[in-house]
Amino acid sequence: PELYKGIITGVPFVDVVTTMSDPSIPLTTGEYTEWGNPAKREEYEYMKQYSPYDNLVKKDYPNILVLTSFADSQVQYFEPAKYVARLRDLKTDKNVLLLKTSMSGSHGGASGRFKRLEERALEYSWMMGLMGMDGEGMKQ
Repeated sequence: PELYKGIITGVPFVDVVTTMSDPSIPLTTGEYTEWGNPAKREEYEYMKQYSPYDNLVKKDYPNILVLTSFADSQVQYFEPAKYVARLRDLKTDKNVLLLKTSMSGSHGGASGRFKRLEERALEYSWMMGLMGMDGEGMKQ
C-alpha cells in the first residue's frame, strides 16, 4: 500500500476468514473451492496469509476510499466497515480513510445510468483531488 498516493476499493472482500467461516452467509459454501474452507486447518492457515483484514498492521497507509453497498449479497456492507474500523485503529499516518455505503446499489454498483455516472464522478474527483488536479489549469 505504501506505493500509492490513493486507493479506491469497490465492495472489497476483505474479511475472508470470518465470512468463509459462516455457512449461513449467501454464496459461502459454494465458494470453498475458490477461497478455501476455514474448517480445514491447512486451508485456514493459508487463508490467514492472504486475508486483507487479518494482515493489517500498525503502519502508514495511503489515502483510501472504501465503497460498499447496503444491499450487496456477495460482500455484506459490514465487512468493509469492520475493515475500515480496524484500519483506523492501526494506521499511523494522517492520510484520508473514507467509507461510503450506498443505500441503493448492490454488488455491481448503483442501478440506472445516472447513478452509475455519479459513482464514477465521485471516484474520479476523489483521485483528481489527491493528485492536486483542482481544475485551475483547465478553466477558460
